[in-house]
Amino acid sequence: MIDAAQIIESGTGILFVTLDSLRHDVAHSALDEGRTPRLADLLPGGTWERRQTPGTFTLPAHMAFFSGFLPKLPQPHQPPRLWECRPPAFKTVPPQTFLFDAPNLLDGLTLYGYRTVCVGGVTYFSAETPLGSVLPAMFHEAHWRPEFCSPEIDSTRHQVDLALELADTYDGRRPLFLFVNISATHVPHGHYLNSSTDTTASQAAALAYVDAHLGRLLDGLTAKKQWLVILCADHGDAYGDDGYHGRGIAHPAVWNVPFAAWVHA
Repeated sequence: MIDAAQIIESGTGILFVTLDSLRHDVAHSALDEGRTPRLADLLPGGTWERRQTPGTFTLPAHMAFFSGFLPKLPQPHQPPRLWECRPPAFKTVPPQTFLFDAPNLLDGLTLYGYRTVCVGGVTYFSAETPLGSVLPAMFHEAHWRPEFCSPEIDSTRHQVDLALELADTYDGRRPLFLFVNISATHVPHGHYLNSSTDTTASQAAALAYVDAHLGRLLDGLTAKKQWLVILCADHGDAYGDDGYHGRGIAHPAVWNVPFAAWVHA
């Protein structure tokens, strides 16, 4: 069980990665087929948890995550939440949960001396539009470039290069909350199969591409110190399942997401 309260009070770095639009079934199959060897080595028990997202597209899912509502297990009993906004007086919160007395996690971490940094991927993190400015504005600093977005076939390499550079910049100065939204698993990803069509197969190919760069990110961050790591998808995507396409819809392909969290030294 992760004691997030103790971890944050000690100033341990936090890496939170969302693999945008990644379906649980795709992530699970890619792992079973040996297509994501670095993730197989990194994930607790070598597997993904199947969880259910609180939001069916990028904006509401991330707003929920940063408010304390990470994906939940599909069962009645839930483990203690990693973090939670200070609740009303009548509610009891487990001591392992980090309570923040602020409107969101990012402001709460600031009270503990953290620098919050975002490396965006999809255009909800681009600040190119009023709506695309909502999530970036929550961080002390937010970075987005066109080459971080899913149409760029090598987007994850560019994102990880910057994330490692930023982590090195703040190393030893103050604790860091480093958030990375991986766009490669978001449509379009047919180009990983030389196709103009997006499918579960092309999303799996995108994840296979991402795998080595996630390993490189973890290797670089944990070479010197311990980090709390959270990896999950914000939602899934339908590719004709029961006639459904896309996200923002009530379908298991969208609800069910991969999740993992662990302390990595």
